[in-house]
Amino acid sequence: MEKGKGVMGGGRRWAVDFSDYSSSPSSRDVPDPPGFSRAALDQDDSVVSRQKKDAEASWKSQKAWEVAQAPFKNLMMMGFMMWMAGSTVHLFSIGITFSALWQPISALQGVGKVFEPYKDSKVDLLAPKLLFIALNLGGLALGVWKLNTLGLLPTHASDWVSSLPPPQEVEFSASGLPLH
Repeated sequence: MEKGKGVMGGGRRWAVDFSDYSSSPSSRDVPDPPGFSRAALDQDDSVVSRQKKDAEASWKSQKAWEVAQAPFKNLMMMGFMMWMAGSTVHLFSIGITFSALWQPISALQGVGKVFEPYKDSKVDLLAPKLLFIALNLGGLALGVWKLNTLGLLPTHASDWVSSLPPPQEVEFSASGLPLH
């Protein structure tokens, strides 16, 4: 049975075979319409792709700044939680304080991973990274301040008494009995 004739016998009733046409314009049977230029089409594609790349770079830069500013929200929340915990040493205040210390430390260790999705030759990540680092250092300072207000930092000389050598004796006194 011929191709395109009848339904029975495995052939399709309506079928078009495009294997005879190649992608080059010189081998086509149909010429390009008047006023159509393939060079202009290729040029438009390059302009569109450049605009897409610029838009993507702008989006990446904006997102990098959002990520860089995220520790500020965490800083405010941690400050409020530390204020609510009070200045007495108990389990809740110690847990909040160590959480306030651990979060910035772990964030500072992963700065490269945080900004990796936004790497691009057109995007400058130095300023967002510096802001991210500064805000996390501020969070770390807040945690250290809370440790100090709880009295858990050794800041006075009396905190180091156990590591000091005993003072040299200047006097000796004994009872009235002779020492032999």
